[in-house]
Amino acid sequence: MPLRLILHLDLRGRSAAAQARRAARTHLVMAAEGDGGYLSPIALDTALLLISELVTNAVRHTSGGCLLEVRLASEGVDIEVTDTSDEEPEPRRPDRRGEGGWGWHLVNRLGTDVAIRHHAAGGKTIHVRVPREGFAAH
Repeated sequence: MPLRLILHLDLRGRSAAAQARRAARTHLVMAAEGDGGYLSPIALDTALLLISELVTNAVRHTSGGCLLEVRLASEGVDIEVTDTSDEEPEPRRPDRRGEGGWGWHLVNRLGTDVAIRHHAAGGKTIHVRVPREGFAAH
């Protein structure tokens, strides 16, 4: 069984999403090359989009930043974002003028296995998978 390396990033501040995208891109490309597997360009782009959305929301709507974990598995890209809030994301009506509301819809539309785990000590982890071939049409 090949080694499955996990990217761990502790993120804070306005540049958190950009840092997450850069590090995740490098990690996923190297992991795909290292395991001899295939990660489609659409799967990579979808994973980076969902990482950006989840990290942005965690930094914007909670205190204390977030922890990002990314792992390339045989089924796809597993993404987990842990933050300090117990509040679950609520779908909002998207604002076509750029005021947000798209993130949680994108996560649920483009990802699979979306789950929220609450922690006894407080906070939560949001998990989503992006299939190796690309997003799943729901």
